[in-house]
Amino acid sequence: MSDAYSDAGVNVREADAGVAAIVSVLARINTGSPSRVVPLPGHFAAVLKLTDTLGLAICTDGVGSKLVVAEQLGMLDSVGIDCVAMNVNDLVCVGAEPIALVDYLAVEESDPDRLGAIAEGLRRGAELAGVEIPGGELAQIPELIRGHPSPEGFDLCAAAVGTVDLNKIIDGSGISPGQVLIGVPSSGVHSNGLTLARKALLENGDPHERPEVLGGASLAEALLVPTAIYVRAALELLRSDLDPTGLFHLTGGGLLNLLRLGTDIGYRIDQPLEPQPVYGLIAERGAVPVHEMYEVFNMGCGFAITIAAEQAADAVAVFDKHHPGTRVIGEVTAESGAVTVPGLGIVGDETGLRGS
Repeated sequence: MSDAYSDAGVNVREADAGVAAIVSVLARINTGSPSRVVPLPGHFAAVLKLTDTLGLAICTDGVGSKLVVAEQLGMLDSVGIDCVAMNVNDLVCVGAEPIALVDYLAVEESDPDRLGAIAEGLRRGAELAGVEIPGGELAQIPELIRGHPSPEGFDLCAAAVGTVDLNKIIDGSGISPGQVLIGVPSSGVHSNGLTLARKALLENGDPHERPEVLGGASLAEALLVPTAIYVRAALELLRSDLDPTGLFHLTGGGLLNLLRLGTDIGYRIDQPLEPQPVYGLIAERGAVPVHEMYEVFNMGCGFAITIAAEQAADAVAVFDKHHPGTRVIGEVTAESGAVTVPGLGIVGDETGLRGS
C-alpha cells in the first residue's frame, strides 16, 4: 500500500497488529463451561451454538468518519442506514438471517432534534433490512466527543444478531477453483475509507462543490450516499435451491476481503464493476494509485458471491432484481492467497495490493 491512507491518518498495518493483540488476549477467556463459539476464523460475523442445529450470529460495527461529513453538513438522517447496513451485511455472509440490532450513540450534547434525525436513519435502515431495534444506549460524553462543529459531535455504532442453521453456515470451505465470482454494485463509498476520501476531496475543497461528473450532487452529498443493504437479496439466494459457497461484504480492505474465506485458493477479477465517478475524483485529487484505491474502497462492488459456474446465471438474477448491475466479475483460481485484477495491473495477497 502507498502512503496515502497513512498520510490521511489511518495506519492499516498498525491496526491489524492491534486487532491481533486484542484477539490473543480474548482467546484466553475461560468461562468455566465448554465454548459455544463455532470456529470461523477471519469471517465477517461470529456464530454461537445455541442447540445442536441452531446458531446465533453476532457482529458489531460503526459508521466511522463518515459522521464527520454528516456533522459538517448537518445531514444526519441517513447515517443510521449506514450503521444498520454495516452490521446486517456482515451477518448474512455466514448464512444468517438478521433479526435485531441495538445501537450505541455517544454524543457531545443531547439535542432532541439531532437525535431524532439520527434515529430516523436507524428506522429506515431497519426496515430495509427487515430487523427490529428493541433497545440501545445513549451516552453524553463531551470530554471524549468533539464535533465538527462543536457541540454537534457524535459516534454511532451497533451490534446485530441473527439466526443460522448450523448445518448451513457459509464458511468458505466449499470455495474451489473454477467457481465464478459475482459482483454486486455498491451505492457509493459506503462507510469505509472516508478518512482518505475526506482528505482528498474536502481538506482543501468546498464540500458544496458540484463537479460535473457527479451529475448534480455535491462532494459531500456523494460521500453521504447511504451504504447499500444486501439482506433481502442474500436471504432470497440462501432460501433458493442454489448453493453459494462464499458471501463477502467488501468493506475496509476492499478486494482483500475476498481472502477472508477459503483455503488454497485465489481470485482473479477480469471484469470489475465500474466504480462510481466519486472514486475518480478521490484518486485524482488525492494522488491515490489505483491499487490502493482497490485496497481501501469498495470501488463500485459492495458485495460478492462465489458459486458453481452452472448456477451463476440464476444467482445473478436473484441479486440483480434487488441490485441492478450484478454480474460475474471473475473466478476462483488455484493460486493460493492471491488476488489479481489483470486489466488494471493489480496483484496482491494478504499483505496488500500492488501495481504490477
